[in-house]
Amino acid sequence: MASVTSADVARAAGVSRTTVSYVLNDTPGASVSEATREHVRSTAARLGYAPSAAARTLRRGRSDLVVCVLPDWPTGPVVDSLLDHLTDVLAERGLFVLVHHHRDSRALAELWRAVTPRAVVGLAPFAAEDVRAMEQAGIAVVGSVEPADGGAFDRSQHDLAVLQVDHLASRGHRSVAFATTTDDRLRRFGDARFAGVRDACAARRLPAPRQAAVPADEPATGTVRAWHAEGVTAVAAYNDEVAQAVLAGARDAGLTVPDDLAVIGVDDAPAARVTTPPLTTVAQPVTPQSEHLAASVLAVLDGQGPPPWPDDPARVVVRSST
Repeated sequence: MASVTSADVARAAGVSRTTVSYVLNDTPGASVSEATREHVRSTAARLGYAPSAAARTLRRGRSDLVVCVLPDWPTGPVVDSLLDHLTDVLAERGLFVLVHHHRDSRALAELWRAVTPRAVVGLAPFAAEDVRAMEQAGIAVVGSVEPADGGAFDRSQHDLAVLQVDHLASRGHRSVAFATTTDDRLRRFGDARFAGVRDACAARRLPAPRQAAVPADEPATGTVRAWHAEGVTAVAAYNDEVAQAVLAGARDAGLTVPDDLAVIGVDDAPAARVTTPPLTTVAQPVTPQSEHLAASVLAVLDGQGPPPWPDDPARVVVRSST
């Protein structure tokens, strides 16, 4: 079935296409009576007319889109919450979020040239040449340039793991292992978090931590048995999904959590509340971060300076697994 056009609306309403254009585009200064405006709008609604995004882009020189660029990560509760809040806030400004999942520079360039977005938002830093090209095209860019040393991104991941070790050490644990992810796309996160575990153990003069990659979709029975035999009493897991695999492995190995083995995750996913036992985890400040991201987009679109970073650090949510 063919799409309804403005010409169809004009014929059905008995007015000119120019009048339809004036009404549906809210053209300033157009001399159209309120009765005619209402008649055109009701006719368009009855016919199911939807204005063309491409036409709006040609008219305005830019689209109603904000492209949110995700690196090649699997999405989870933190990213989902960020995207939900960003979408809600921008919708109030008549803007729509388009999520792009890969960081290949060529694919990103093809996308922004095709849709001419108002802004491009990066959940991880952009390459400097990507930022330069988008800004030269008049596209607002929200997101930092990737520093050579990893910068704040790696430090934030490092510090999540430090919180894990600090909590375990406060419970008297001296031998800690790190259960990392098997997903190669998350290797940078895993490496940064293991560095945090290692540094926190060194700072507290604990033995160097053991590390093993643990699939999130099966019990980590063999790994847990080996660690327990080596005297490990606590596990800092890459995230809550990996922690659940460790919990399942402990059950299979006949170990009691937390008496024989304490386990702590990261993310405070909804499932963490209903594991057996309920999972201690590190909650990231998702709401303040999502509000900051949305405020950053609106600020750059309004020509204002960036809002301050929220002072709401990650925190340990203590449950029965530690």
